[in-house]
Amino acid sequence: MRPSVAPDSAAERGELEAFAGDVEYYLTLTPRQLPSRYFYDALGSALFEAICQLPWYRVTRAERRLLARHGRAILTRVQPLSTFVELGPGSGEKMAALIQSGRSRQGPLTVHLVDVSAAALDLAHRTLSALEDAEIVLHEATYEVGLTQIAAERQRAGRTLTLFLGSNIGNFDPPGADAFLHHIRAALTAGDALLVGTDLVKPAHELQIAYDDPLGVTAAFNRNLLVRINRELGADFDIDAFRHRALWNAAESRMEMHLVSARRQRVRVPASSLEVGFDVGESIWTESSYKYQPQHVVGALERAGFRFADQWIDETDGFALTLAEAM
Repeated sequence: MRPSVAPDSAAERGELEAFAGDVEYYLTLTPRQLPSRYFYDALGSALFEAICQLPWYRVTRAERRLLARHGRAILTRVQPLSTFVELGPGSGEKMAALIQSGRSRQGPLTVHLVDVSAAALDLAHRTLSALEDAEIVLHEATYEVGLTQIAAERQRAGRTLTLFLGSNIGNFDPPGADAFLHHIRAALTAGDALLVGTDLVKPAHELQIAYDDPLGVTAAFNRNLLVRINRELGADFDIDAFRHRALWNAAESRMEMHLVSARRQRVRVPASSLEVGFDVGESIWTESSYKYQPQHVVGALERAGFRFADQWIDETDGFALTLAEAM
């Protein structure tokens, strides 16, 4: 089955302008920042898939175990099911695991995949193309835009199950997470369901090594953001002059990733009409990954207009899947 995404040069120009505008805005904040959504060019997506295979990054394996073990219970709760939506599908393997472990033959499915990364969408499409009786629709867009498109296109009767896995909700600060869950709820109808995967609070040393692995894959993933800015916006970041730093902020219950300047330097970003100076030790904050307590996930979903349905926890690796229904 062929993907439904077609190249659009006007859209690509608009995305590049948005990228340049975001770089200009965020690099002039205090502290300096870059949005984590720009990690996922083709190389960034490949590096993240490699991170998911590292022995120290246990999120993906824990989530897959839960999906395989409880897939039937999850899908039984949302029958009759006609539509899947996955926000940030990665390789597509987690949705495949859920469907294969829990689906009974009850008619065709429409599967919507939403991601800003064309490479990730292509990989997920190839993974899921073997599914029987499934129409796969790709949305190369932000989550918000993709959800709006899907709501406008919805035709089939039956319920929709939206997946937001991989603890991606942890990339939002608490107010942002609440706002985004409200956005998901607005795109659904009463009776539809949302399955959220969340990484739970665990010992600091376990979190530290997951985000600063001995092989340096996460460091490469972080620094590739500067490679992308150089390539797409004509910047002159010296990649060797920035060091990866990961730290656990216990007060805010989040892991943080930073790129730290190893020397005093100036960087030009022509597409952003920006020239910015860095002192030794000055950092660019590139990602936050909030960690949850199980009850806090339930509270956030209920505040957004969902009714709690069930929760499954991997106690070994500290990960939760939470199912909620739109009221």
